[in-house]
Amino acid sequence: MNTLDLENATLVGHSIGGGEIARYVSRHGTARVAKAVLIAAPVPLMARTETNPAGVPLEIFDGIREALAENRSQFFKDLAMPFYGFNRPQAAPSQSVIDAFWAQGMSGGILAQYACVREFSEVDFTEDMKQLGVPTLLLHGDDDQNVPVEMSSRPAAALIANAALKVYAGASHGLIATHASQVNEDLLAFIDA
Repeated sequence: MNTLDLENATLVGHSIGGGEIARYVSRHGTARVAKAVLIAAPVPLMARTETNPAGVPLEIFDGIREALAENRSQFFKDLAMPFYGFNRPQAAPSQSVIDAFWAQGMSGGILAQYACVREFSEVDFTEDMKQLGVPTLLLHGDDDQNVPVEMSSRPAAALIANAALKVYAGASHGLIATHASQVNEDLLAFIDA
């Protein structure tokens, strides 16, 4: 942001991108940041720990790492279904969305993807959430099977001084694709406010 001389920026991050925004602000401050938007972010902490006893057991994340290492292509094909809620009885799966998700996954570096599992599961962003200090919008689906709203955006919103949480009924982790018009409308309204 310094190199590009960005000012009054609104930072928007989906999934672990929300954690990246919080970590950026906690390290570099808000001098160049006006607002933040965290979409389906796995913050403050997903993994079960002594301080987060309601979290997800670490074995689940170990299984994700194992699936990535064994057959990354199949992992992304399988992950697309719950990611977009396409595994729900009333769902109408979109093959083009599934194919795009798979292509994006396969274009990433496997080492980074493997390491990212730790970032979205075991990194505690609690103190980072408290540092946000700018108007922050949290968008989340109430049917997010990957990052349930009750263990992420709800507690995160309580940690951020100037936060607003908007929960989309029936939306999945992939709400930026399945609810794109609504997400874009909410983003523009928040940025313009």
